[in-house]
Amino acid sequence: MVTTFYNLFIALYGFAMKLASQWNPKAKQWVNGRKGLFEKLQQTLENLPHDNRPVIWMHCASLGEFEQGRPVLEKIKLLHPQSKVIVTFFSPSGYEIRKNYKGADAVWYLPFDTPSNARKFVQYINPTLVLWVRYEFWLHYLEELKRKEIPLLLLSGTVLKSSPFYRVYRRKLFSCFTHLFVQTQLSAQYLKTEGFEQNVTVAGDTRFDRVIEIAQAFEPIAKVEAFCGGHRVLVAGSTWTEDEEELIHYVKVNPDIRFIIAPHEVDEENIKDLQKEFPHSVLFSALQANSFNDDIIDESTVINTLIIDNIGMLSRLYQYADITYVGGGFGDSGLHNILEAAVYGKPVFFGPVYQRHFEAVEMEEAGGAISIENALELENELNKLWNDETLLKERGDAAKQYVYANAGATGHILDYIYRNLLLTN
Repeated sequence: MVTTFYNLFIALYGFAMKLASQWNPKAKQWVNGRKGLFEKLQQTLENLPHDNRPVIWMHCASLGEFEQGRPVLEKIKLLHPQSKVIVTFFSPSGYEIRKNYKGADAVWYLPFDTPSNARKFVQYINPTLVLWVRYEFWLHYLEELKRKEIPLLLLSGTVLKSSPFYRVYRRKLFSCFTHLFVQTQLSAQYLKTEGFEQNVTVAGDTRFDRVIEIAQAFEPIAKVEAFCGGHRVLVAGSTWTEDEEELIHYVKVNPDIRFIIAPHEVDEENIKDLQKEFPHSVLFSALQANSFNDDIIDESTVINTLIIDNIGMLSRLYQYADITYVGGGFGDSGLHNILEAAVYGKPVFFGPVYQRHFEAVEMEEAGGAISIENALELENELNKLWNDETLLKERGDAAKQYVYANAGATGHILDYIYRNLLLTN
């Protein structure tokens, strides 16, 4: 019965995406990216060496999950440089940004989850080890890997309390995994109630390891540095409309502060809307193309906001902040990655919807993060920090210490892989 409902859902989902592709750019990418996929896949595989080197397949829903699994994948590749690496994405926002990732021999969209696609795909790539990052559990792929007895690991999993029906479905999914590495003890407890205990490890979140790697490899962005120019700086990353609405008034009444806004969506329409919301702004592309005069960014100008109209540089932008704001906490989209900001020793603000993100709860308790309900509360809390350098530093230090104290998930996973000889064909 579970499989019947699942197949119905998959069929309806596929139809909905094809329909939406007529007007939605992302849906169009999703559909077009899978056209002729097996033919492209076969051509790529033919160009790879045909030998017995281990094949590592990592699947990610999108860009955030890729960055989460990346420390494990790259450490394996470092220790086993002869291995072949295949990365798949479900979402265009992950694939389009990382399709040229040099750490992989091939990067593809994951073919739609039907029994025939799953059999064909697994047969084609014949993986030695499969890394499934965090969530997005495609039933037919997981069952095919189980049927072929291919080691399958869940990395940085999160398990929440759910409805009785979904728990039945989840048991079916999780029974396919060789081992489940979860982020929290609560996730492990939920799994235990569903019959999983022997193959569960609370390893933590590999994102801690990843953001530390990024911070340690920081490369300056000259144009951004010039824009900041010694001013106090607030960087707002991965923002949605609800987040930006909380910032509009504060940006307007504080022309002496430099604001950098990196929205989650960087399509042309959204960028134009942002320019209207923040009229005293300049686009990063304008700075980069030298079509904006850096010389007018001084004490007398009203321009105090830099809008980032690209994807891929946010994790470096937080370095330039005195205070950070991370979006997603005012809507259903979910709070975005606060660790990218905290690792630099910056206090992190976010909206009120964050309880499902354990790192946000714990960082707030540690003093490194502040949740706000509205624009007035944001203004009050920001002013407290701007007016008290000691408090500002204490908050920032607490954020950084929290990140470094929770590093190490990658090591736990690698230890399991090598102890159990999972990279042996």
